[in-house]
Amino acid sequence: MPSRWDHLFDLKPIPLVDHLLDEVARLLAKDLGDWPPPVQDLDAATLGEFAPLFAEATRRPDPAVYTEALKLARWDLGREFDAFDEYMRNKRYLERGLVPGDRVPLLFLTRWLTEQMLGLGEATQGRIKRPLMQACLDRLEARLGASSPLPRA
Repeated sequence: MPSRWDHLFDLKPIPLVDHLLDEVARLLAKDLGDWPPPVQDLDAATLGEFAPLFAEATRRPDPAVYTEALKLARWDLGREFDAFDEYMRNKRYLERGLVPGDRVPLLFLTRWLTEQMLGLGEATQGRIKRPLMQACLDRLEARLGASSPLPRA
């Protein structure tokens, strides 16, 4: 008679990298549950134009800001600088339903996401390269979309 655990032997093992990316996406989604997300070493000189986001109570950005920030962070990690620059220079975010006041939170989230991914690369001593960082952002977006509907870009 088969044991109730027999099906576990038939499961494929999950590669360590996939498990790591899922866990990072889970932790980032948790961090993004708060606004603003946690930042180390808060000082006005470091934060620059983002300082008002921390100095006063600001409203949580609309889900579309998160979607656009994920797209921009993917471009940044993919070194698609022309696309990134064209998007910002021509204020393409306005075409995506954002308002002028969303610019600073959009740039902050983009930088925060990019820094989180680059920090992951450093923490893994370069084993997690930019394409895997982009894949991690895909997982994060899927996780965010499951918990609160983000409009797809």
